[in-house]
Amino acid sequence: MAAAIGDARFAAGEVSGGFRSQRRCPVCLAESSRLFATIGERDYLRCGACEATFLCRDQLPTPEVEIAEYRLHRNRVDDRAYREFLGQLAQPLLARLKPRRHGLDYGCGPAPALAAIFEEAGHRVRLYDPFFHRDPEALERRYDFVTCTEVAEHFHHPAREFDRLAALLRPGGWLAIQTCFQTDDAAFARWNYRRDPTHVVFYRKRSFAAIARRHGWHCEFPARNVALLRNPA
Repeated sequence: MAAAIGDARFAAGEVSGGFRSQRRCPVCLAESSRLFATIGERDYLRCGACEATFLCRDQLPTPEVEIAEYRLHRNRVDDRAYREFLGQLAQPLLARLKPRRHGLDYGCGPAPALAAIFEEAGHRVRLYDPFFHRDPEALERRYDFVTCTEVAEHFHHPAREFDRLAALLRPGGWLAIQTCFQTDDAAFARWNYRRDPTHVVFYRKRSFAAIARRHGWHCEFPARNVALLRNPA
């Protein structure tokens, strides 16, 4: 039975015919996905194992839609408010790093302010972004830390991306994720973060705990909307 809220229909766990082939969660790979909500023309599924919520794969945005949306962003390396926002991830990670570590800003975007923050603290940071800093060689190395700020919600194939990130970490290395965690199901339809057409997967703490278990990582949440995952030494 589905309940209507505005232009949204929230499903009570059923799987309609069009979604039977998408039972596997793209985050934790459990065969436990169900239709969660239909909002306008967008269908969202929910994993019963890790509680990730994700857009139906047939509705994922094209690269052209993605790059057009990204070019609307007006972030600058020297923007104080933007740096304060990034500090939610940077501060707890910097507190855990030894001096002069080597990191990768994965999905750095056109204004790599986070990399600048870490370089100012004495670390070396390489950049990678599939649209703005496409550097395949950066993905052939291993790092003491990898940052993903406002990136994980864009992943079309999250498990595949986290496998890639796992391969980039040295023993003892940190993967730092910043994304807006989903909390209130009742507010999902009007949640502004969901409205971005390039935001296609939404996580909860349980989602990151499942990712950590799959890779044998330690997991902690030092700040709101921040997950730190550590590859054991």
